[in-house]
Amino acid sequence: MIQKKLDFRGHAFRSVLSFTLSHWRKQPLRILLIAGLVLLSAVADVLTPLYAGRLVDAVASNAQSATIAWDAAILAFWVLTALGLSGTLCRELTFLNIIALTLKMMSEIASDAFHRVQRFSTDWHANSFAGSTVRKITRGMWAIDMLNDTLLVALLPSIVMLVGSTFLLSIQWPIMGLVVGLGSVIYIGVTVFLSLAYVAPAASLANTWDTRMGGALADAISCNSVVKAFGAEHREEARLVRVIDKWRHRTRRTWIRGTINGGVQGFLLVVLQTAILGVALILWGRNEASVGDIAFALTMFFMLQGYLRDVGMHIRNLQRAVNDMEELVGLEAQAIGVDDRAQSVPIVIRDGQIRFENVSFRYGDHVTPLFANFSMTIAAGERIGLVGQSGSGKSTFVKLIQRLYDLNQGRICIDGQDIAHATQASLRNQIAIVQQEPILFHRSLAENIAYARPDASQAEIEMAARLASAHDFITALPKGYATLVGERGVKLSGGERQRIAIARAFLADCPILILDEQRPAWIAKAKCSFSRPWNA
Repeated sequence: MIQKKLDFRGHAFRSVLSFTLSHWRKQPLRILLIAGLVLLSAVADVLTPLYAGRLVDAVASNAQSATIAWDAAILAFWVLTALGLSGTLCRELTFLNIIALTLKMMSEIASDAFHRVQRFSTDWHANSFAGSTVRKITRGMWAIDMLNDTLLVALLPSIVMLVGSTFLLSIQWPIMGLVVGLGSVIYIGVTVFLSLAYVAPAASLANTWDTRMGGALADAISCNSVVKAFGAEHREEARLVRVIDKWRHRTRRTWIRGTINGGVQGFLLVVLQTAILGVALILWGRNEASVGDIAFALTMFFMLQGYLRDVGMHIRNLQRAVNDMEELVGLEAQAIGVDDRAQSVPIVIRDGQIRFENVSFRYGDHVTPLFANFSMTIAAGERIGLVGQSGSGKSTFVKLIQRLYDLNQGRICIDGQDIAHATQASLRNQIAIVQQEPILFHRSLAENIAYARPDASQAEIEMAARLASAHDFITALPKGYATLVGERGVKLSGGERQRIAIARAFLADCPILILDEQRPAWIAKAKCSFSRPWNA
């Protein structure tokens, strides 16, 4: 069972690290500069115990010439000072470059994820909580900060310190180098194993429930009007409590496992400390080590101990960052669904003739198709209405024209052009639609109406609002067209939202207009004011 979990987490680490490396490759010079600065600061730390030992030897020296001892002490003093200053300078420059690297990566990650999520299929959005998706993106974006710090500023100098200290101790006393090297490798190996096979699986489940909790909160808050309508506040609170209980249980298990992992690391450090001190005392007792040598060994151990203790924390941070980024990387691996084909070209719609040719379509794995060898033609300028029971395929018919789904068979042509070979943006830019559920942005009324044509003038916006019988209620508002409508237009009534959506479609002035709803009589009257041929 552990092996399966370890394999799973190994896959997660590989995918997250591969994702991170792909972004590092966009800033190669900065990565090289950071690595160089980190190496220099780590080398300064490695050499510090060596010259500290030489300083002790010089001070404790019984040399016949006090001048020789003084010169040796002064040299060690200035070298230690230079090492301290250079290490500090390198670390500060590293932090400045890490800031620039990470901020650019965070910006790119958020932008890329938003770009991809916007292009996911209608089905994907229908089956995903908006709040959960936002949480995946923001949590993953911030996790890259911890990941960069852990890999570049923490683990890299720790590795240099381990290798360098083992090398220096081995030159002086091979047995001491063997103890330090072997003990450090065992410590790191146990820490990595516990992090990957013991802590990480629990952390992954905790993150899953954290995402679900965010989705449940967003779902209840966004539907607050329905909750109030049925007086269901207590019911929603009880529902959330069940999700929180699951989250608390999973998170508690993760934290306990992390604490146990830390305890094991502390025990291993005590064992390593005992071994190093024992070897140092034996060497001193055999007159194989001077006072300065002992000071060098002890100083090296205490510095190494700090690095090793931090290695445990860094590996836990790395595991946490991977857990937090895993879902974001999963979004990057998610198939788009409906994508532009390799040879897609922008479609040009002039007349607006729509032709279904032997179209067959079914949702997902459904056995019964909604359309089977369906053919029909809507002439340019023709106005038609689709009538049928709920679920009979009227809205699906509209979605197929927009190419929100790919067909199982056949093709749909507009003005003789197969929409499957057209870029989706160019197709949808030339089709105005009023959806069954009018959705508005939490922006001003003017911005919502002008969404179809952002460069529209205020006069054009107001004309579209008049045609949709929305101008009067808009001007009656205290801020008029500058009024913010609330999330999804919650500040407006259903009828007002519908009129804003219709005004938005009118302003688009597209060759094809689709009203995916029942049409009040005043819409038919309003559309007569438009000169364009209009398919509705």
